[in-house]
Amino acid sequence: MPVVPLSDIVSRAFDERYGVPAINVFNDLSLEAVLSAAERARSPMIVQTSVKTVRSIGAPVLASMWRSMTADISVPVSLHLDHCPDRDVVSLCLEHGWNSVLFDASELPVEENQRQTIEVVAEARRYGAQVEGEIESITGVEDGHGSDEEATRLPLDVSIAFLEATGVDVFAPSIGNRHGTYKTTPVIDVERVSEIVERHPIPIALHGGSGLSAEVFKDLIARGCAKVNISTALKETFMKSNLSFLRKAESQDRWDPPSLFRAVSEDIDELVATLTDQFGSTGKAW
Repeated sequence: MPVVPLSDIVSRAFDERYGVPAINVFNDLSLEAVLSAAERARSPMIVQTSVKTVRSIGAPVLASMWRSMTADISVPVSLHLDHCPDRDVVSLCLEHGWNSVLFDASELPVEENQRQTIEVVAEARRYGAQVEGEIESITGVEDGHGSDEEATRLPLDVSIAFLEATGVDVFAPSIGNRHGTYKTTPVIDVERVSEIVERHPIPIALHGGSGLSAEVFKDLIARGCAKVNISTALKETFMKSNLSFLRKAESQDRWDPPSLFRAVSEDIDELVATLTDQFGSTGKAW
């Protein structure tokens, strides 16, 4: 199964009401581990890169890694650029083969956000790519982007008008979710998802997925959240797995990098398997 458009993945998930993990990777090991785990779970997968990762590794190198690791992939996968307010980075990633982008102009007035999003959608279409739209900032800071101030939710009619005018393929509303770690139990406005989907059927992207309960995930996915973003959970798994292995290596005075890489990959595999089972995407590869 070759790399497929994001719309192929999210439209099926939306129609059948399951969620597909959209996991932010940050190096070659995390990318390889997530892809391998998706194959073992027989799950479609959305691999995401932050602007910070694109800038630190470089779009050409990331694109080369992606092409190499997905050359013989047996499940449907897409490469997505997460929260990007920089039009130049959006263009750079589209040029190098990203399948979709989240143009995040949520800090701009809605009218200007809409105007620029229309331009980004037109640009993406020239590459056969899709666009995720956002008009309300998601609370929390992730990879240097965002704010801890509570996001303001706009009237539903504003969201619907934005969707109709821009033609974005996926929509990321603010529903009480936040990036990073939830310090208190979040109050999620699940009805907001239903209201948007009823007025304008479109796959919804759930941001701030790390830390939500299984019950909340199930409810939101049933309402139309077909793309479920996971970033913090993978970072924590990666870092804690490294720390645990290195502490053991120190106590035994045995230093073998390949064993470290294998241990970390196994822990990532376990995380991904848990997510695909929880979201209902296990066995949904075609």
